[in-house]
Amino acid sequence: MRRYHRVLAALFTVVMAVVLTPVAAHAAGPVPHYLMTAFTNSSESNMYVYDSPNASTFSLVRANAYTPPSGLIRDPSVLRHTDGYYYLVYTTNWTGDTIGFARSADSVSWTFLRNVTVGLNGATGSTWAPEWFKDSDGSVHVIFSASTTGTAGQFRPYRITATNADLSSWSAPAALGIPANYIDSFVVKVGSTYHNFLKNETTKYIEHATATSLTGPWQFTGVGNWAGWGSGLEGPALTRLPDGRWRIYFDNYTGGRYYYADSSDLSAFSAKVELSGLSGVARHFTVLREDAGDTTAVPTGNRSLRSANFPDRYLRHRDNLARIDPLSASSALADRRDATFTVTAGLANNGCYSFQAVNLPGYYLRHYNMRLTLQRDDGTAIFKGDATFCGRAGLAGGGTTSFESYNLPGRYLRHYNYEMRLDLKASTSVFASDASFTVTSPLA
Repeated sequence: MRRYHRVLAALFTVVMAVVLTPVAAHAAGPVPHYLMTAFTNSSESNMYVYDSPNASTFSLVRANAYTPPSGLIRDPSVLRHTDGYYYLVYTTNWTGDTIGFARSADSVSWTFLRNVTVGLNGATGSTWAPEWFKDSDGSVHVIFSASTTGTAGQFRPYRITATNADLSSWSAPAALGIPANYIDSFVVKVGSTYHNFLKNETTKYIEHATATSLTGPWQFTGVGNWAGWGSGLEGPALTRLPDGRWRIYFDNYTGGRYYYADSSDLSAFSAKVELSGLSGVARHFTVLREDAGDTTAVPTGNRSLRSANFPDRYLRHRDNLARIDPLSASSALADRRDATFTVTAGLANNGCYSFQAVNLPGYYLRHYNMRLTLQRDDGTAIFKGDATFCGRAGLAGGGTTSFESYNLPGRYLRHYNYEMRLDLKASTSVFASDASFTVTSPLA
């Protein structure tokens, strides 16, 4: 019978998906949040995805999230395009004249699109470190570094520009106007000024140049050890913090460490700070700030949660484990109270939610070893994070709600064999149905 219900639920979800064709959004907690794509010290052919609520503390969303059909995936750079999809551009190999592209609906599951030949240097040259840059006029560019004589040659930055809306066609490469022997350009624009942070391959310092046009002329305003970070640095990437300041990340490849520094004006920066948890692990990444995301409001107060694909079953605790059981207004009061929770502002973040048992005050639903359990709040930061879930538009549609883990972004509450657990989001109709609930009036 369960399989029969699953088939019907899956068929309904597929039909709705065809009608509505939504593009899923990945949002790890209240916005803004920060999405990172990186390769690691352990692999140049597998990309890792991380997320952070504050641009400082990153949690692994998925290891080995993308492996290209051939070649490498060094220096992955991520963009959220106007079509709602995430696009990736990356270095395909140590030598050659191609850059790779992939796409994702949720930033977790990626599909290879194509390798684009930039036509600058042939098989004996090198094409490295492509970075997205979206200009204020809406045009989309990829800025990369190329050498005509291979890995030991003198690199200089170039750009290609998208010539259609789906980013499948590109212009011929144009020099950025930076002298030879510079690599790893990362460009941001503030007002009418372009800021280029890039590595001087001769001195191994990250330097800073500005211009009023993307193709220059560029004026170097920070050279040598201008910021006090030292040499042996590469792969600069910038993002904007909630208070308006800028954060620059860079790879201390000579020391095997990763750092960041902050600035209010892109001219003077703070001392470098080691990136906790990722230093010595992640390599040459970008960090995408997302200001718009799915922050579905959940009714607070005493509530019950009904399964979307088993509407006779409600989420309840039993023997301190969470599951979905058949319940109704005529069920025993003790069972109905087990299925009633006080929905409160999240213990770890008030933009999300926590669920306190009405019949056991001080006890909350939390994930533990990926199972959803009922435990007493011990006051620790770990407990508060484990007991906080962010409301998302129901993956199954129909006015339902889904719940994403606050501290393990990319993982959703779902039932499996009627037991509640935390699983990585999957693009199947079964997962969508299992991870969707209707927030109802309390059973007790």
